Amino acid sequence: MIECHVRPSPLGPILYRAEDACLTGLFFVGQKHFPAGLPPHAIVHDGRPAPRVIEAACDEIAQYFAGERLTFSVPVRLRGTPFQQQVWDLLRQIPFGDAWTYGDLARRLGLPPGASRAVGGANGRNPVAIIVPCHRVIGGDGELTGYAGGVDRKRSLLTLEGGRGRAQLALF
Repeated sequence: MIECHVRPSPLGPILYRAEDACLTGLFFVGQKHFPAGLPPHAIVHDGRPAPRVIEAACDEIAQYFAGERLTFSVPVRLRGTPFQQQVWDLLRQIPFGDAWTYGDLARRLGLPPGASRAVGGANGRNPVAIIVPCHRVIGGDGELTGYAGGVDRKRSLLTLEGGRGRAQLALF
């Protein structure tokens, strides 16, 4: 059974989706690639108790926004193509406060530089924002590009993390 709950965050409401004790989605409400076809009763605004995994994810996200959490431990299940899975697994290796380029990701996957667009497409379809840190991927020129939650949110997340290395170039 899929359960969804919407909770506030400093960057706007977040929809948390869980299935079988795993977090399967974390989306800014209204973002690009927001899940279609969710049953209206799944989005809960009335404070009804959420599954334990959603409560844990909410707590960890609150700690992250408070500057108290650098990594996440909530169990996550990501569904996508084998290529998307590879990209999402690699995203989880980007250290807090750092940023890699789409080209960096392609090279680390053993792909030619021209594969950056395909990597960007998979990155944009990441179903678990923040915890799978797709916001830590920037353009080769240091520009903030493509974030399903919007570039302003991406900038805010990188600023929160202190933006070391190439991320700093994009922030100023």
